[in-house]
This record gives sequence, structure tokens and C-alpha cells, in this order.
Amino acid sequence: MNAFLFFIFLSLLHPNDINPQTIEAGRRGDLYRVWVYFDKKDFKRIVDLDSASIERRLKHGIVGPTKNDYLINQSYIDQVKRLEVEIKNQSRWLNAVSIIADIEKINLIKKLPFVKKIEPVYQHTKKKSIQTIGDRNDQSRDIEYGSSYDQIEQINCRIPHIAGYFGQGVRVLYLDTGYELGHNAYDSLNLIAQYDFINGDVNTSNETDQEITDNQDDHGTICLSVMAGYDPGNLIGPSFKSEYLLAKTEVMADEIYQEVDNYVAAIEWGEALGADVTCASLGYYDWYDYDDLDGNTAATSIAVDIASSLGVLCVNSAGNEGDDPWYYICTPADADSIIAVGAVNRDGTIANFSSRGPTYDGRIKPEVCALGVNTYCIRSNTEDIYRTASGTSFSAPLAAGAAAVILSANPEWTNMQVREAMMMTASLSNSPDNMYGYGILNTWAAINYQFTTGIKNEEMIPYALKVLDAYPNPFNPTTSIRIQSESILPNIILSIFNVKGQLIQTMKKETTNAYWMDVKWDGSRNSSGVYFIKIDWPGGNRTQKITLLN
Repeated sequence: MNAFLFFIFLSLLHPNDINPQTIEAGRRGDLYRVWVYFDKKDFKRIVDLDSASIERRLKHGIVGPTKNDYLINQSYIDQVKRLEVEIKNQSRWLNAVSIIADIEKINLIKKLPFVKKIEPVYQHTKKKSIQTIGDRNDQSRDIEYGSSYDQIEQINCRIPHIAGYFGQGVRVLYLDTGYELGHNAYDSLNLIAQYDFINGDVNTSNETDQEITDNQDDHGTICLSVMAGYDPGNLIGPSFKSEYLLAKTEVMADEIYQEVDNYVAAIEWGEALGADVTCASLGYYDWYDYDDLDGNTAATSIAVDIASSLGVLCVNSAGNEGDDPWYYICTPADADSIIAVGAVNRDGTIANFSSRGPTYDGRIKPEVCALGVNTYCIRSNTEDIYRTASGTSFSAPLAAGAAAVILSANPEWTNMQVREAMMMTASLSNSPDNMYGYGILNTWAAINYQFTTGIKNEEMIPYALKVLDAYPNPFNPTTSIRIQSESILPNIILSIFNVKGQLIQTMKKETTNAYWMDVKWDGSRNSSGVYFIKIDWPGGNRTQKITLLN
């Protein structure tokens, strides 16, 4: 009996059984890796949240547990375990567990009354797109950034560094193949926690003989260095002072298998530990069709949207399929809340391999671009050797690093405000397309982005004032703001606050006969950093961000 007739025979005997062809995408040899979705959750138990996660949620107006914080019903898990299957991951967000089992046991699980559905855990066979241009241990032209100067300057992140923003106070979750942290560029890495979702331990570097043979931790090690590396004279990452959570999620073999359930488990883990930003140079498409790129189909895209709803800004590489038949972005870059990052060269030209948009439902992708051709990074498993590599794997950590720097400068901003600022200040923000998205990042412009607010009805505003941007900005030691009106200026109060919201100084300007005035603030008695000028007048107010550089 051939395989096709055998499957028909099985379905006739057991009409409720799962046909192996329907879960073929989850096949791992003679076994299958599948998601088992449950019908109800345990609404008596919730996940333990780190104080950093609670603080981030409160900033986004999330008080108390959400439905995604309630744990999976333990009795469901226990009943699945009794069938002697291997449970790989648990997802409270999806209310599901991923298991490895043969078809007979999967059919038994399908018949359990609390099982809602069973789907394959997709795996992606990713091409090796990293291009080694050469190993280097020399110092380059810039006294501080070395050969990483171009990638920092292209996204205009050098000025934020001068202003003192290095991602401090921001917690980043990095998802990749593993991390070997013996290089000089990681000497000052602020590592909060790490977890290996492949082997189930807290060691994210190579462990097994197979991992050593496959150089498992290479990809994660070099990608992380683009974002977090710090070795003056050689390599400076955008956010080298951020706090880092490292998740080892992707199995590196000859074909580079990528397991979706590890991604989901890791992003849940990081959110509970207080991640503000996530970065992943990973993507999945092998088992999807283009019409699945709707932001709501792939498990990873669903997980990203849940993380975003909890206040996390998710950044992901767009993919390296621009010159392949697939052509489009990969999941979860299709999520509507993510920052998908394309790759350009040093001249700002899009790389041929950089995946294109749009999503199936017509949204522009990617969101932004950064250097992904010959990006400077470390060489893994060395102490002081550097290299260059290409792929959206390397533009993504630059964008995620920029996001951390922006959030460091604007700790009161929400994740979606950071996302908007990054897109609306990029090089093509006025004419985005599906090659570059909104263009090449401009970190400093994003830091100083002014959000549009609704315009009140004219008769509701006794005095309609126009407040021009402070100039100069950054400044040392004085800056001025011009205020204009079509009628005689009313009484105006200017208040200066620091980034903690503490009042530094108040200046009152009485009614004048003028239609404009320049108000100057002298910051010579204050330390370098970000300040806010709030202008209040009868019927309105406006706040501006200014940066003092002593």
C-alpha cells in the first residue's frame, strides 16, 4: 500500500485522527514537533513579573495582571505528560505547549476534551547569508569608534553619544543562536540574565560537541556585538550601556534550523523580566504563503503583538530574501507593531538581499534601514579580532540599539512613541516605499521628535500662540525660544524640568504689548543632560525637549 492510500485508510478508521500530512511541517525524523492549544486557562495562577516589567507596564497604563499573565492549566499539562511525550516549551500567551511525539500519541492528545487544536511547530531552513570580508585586529581612522564609525554615523547616533545617551536604563532582550562573551568588546557588558531554550539551562555559549562542531554561538555572538560591543578604538555599539537579557533559541546546524516555539518562549521570558526592547536577527517563511504575511497568522507575529501590547518595542531583521524567489519579508517582520529593519550599504543604497514589502494586507515594510553590508563586528571565539559581515542580521541590532538610545533619552515615552519617532524622522519619512520603508534611521532626530497633538477648537483657546523650536539645541550654556501671537501676548510662565520631572526653574513673563518675544534660559549652573521647557499660557501649553552640553 502506498503512503497516500495508507493515509486515506487511517482517516477512514479514525475520522477524528490527525492526518500526518497536515502536520508534515513539524516533522523531525520519525517524530513531529507540534503546538497543542488548550481551551481554557488557569485564572488562579499568574506568572511572577520582575519589578522592571511592572514598572514598564505602569508607564503604559497597564495596572494589574492581563489575560496573558495567567498560566496554563497545570492539570492539562500533566495529562499530556502522562502520555510520555516530550514537552519542549510552554506559552501562556498562546495557551499552548509544544511537544515532540509520534503520530499515535498526537492522535491520543487530540482526543483529550480540553485540547482546542494541534498545529505544527514550523522550522525554517535559512541560507547562510553572512559574508566574511576579513578578520581584523587593527584600529581604524576614528580615535573612539574605530571601524564602526560609519555604521554609527549613518544612523546619526554619534551626537546622542556626545549628549550622554548610551542606552542606559533600558533593558534589552536579544534572541539568537547563542553567545560567547570572551571578547574584549564584552568586558563591560551589563548582563542581567541568560537562558538556553535549546538545552534548558543558563549557559548560552556552546555546550555539546555538536554545537562546537557547528559553531552554534557564532551568529548570536557577532550580531550582539554590533549593538552592545564596547572596545574604544575598535568597536562601539549604539547601546553599550543597556542591560541585556540573552536568549539562545535557534539551532545552528548545516541547514540552520530555526524553531518557532523557542522564539515565543524567549519573548515571554524576557517580557516577564522587564525587557523594554527586543532584538532578533531571525525570520521564518518556509512553511508560509505570501497571504500569511498579514501580521496575524504566524505564532511569532502573534507573540510580538502581545509583547507590544505590554509595552515592549520589538525589533526584527526584515530577512535576506530580496534576491530570492520568496522576495518578501519574513515573519515576524510582518507584525503591525514591530520595527522590521532592512539593510543598506555605506552609500545608503538598499542591499539586493534585503527583503521587501509590502505585507499581504498592504502595509509598508520594512519600517527602517541601517547598515547591513560589511557591518563591523567582532569575530566570535577570539579575544581581540574583528571582522565585517553582511545581512539584515546586522542592520537589526543597529536599529534596536538606536531604539534603546532613544528610550534612554526619553524614558517617559511608550514603545509605540519610540516606534513612531524612528519612522517619522527617517530619511524617506515623507515618501516611504517597500524597499527602504521610511528610510535610514536618524537617532538624534528621533530623540527630538515632536509628537502631533489634536488641535483644539479655535474659540476654546483665548490665546493661540506659536512656539518655535528652541535654538540652538543642543546648547551651551544658553538657548532661546521665540513665542509669537496674532494678538497681544498674554502672561506666560516657563518652567524648566529635568528628566526626573523635578522643577529646576520658573520664569514668568508678564503681559506685553508685543506680538512676539524671545525667552532665553541659561543652563550654566546645571549639569549636562536633557531638560524640558514647559510654556503655559491661558488656554494652552507646550513642552519642548532641550539638551545641555557642558
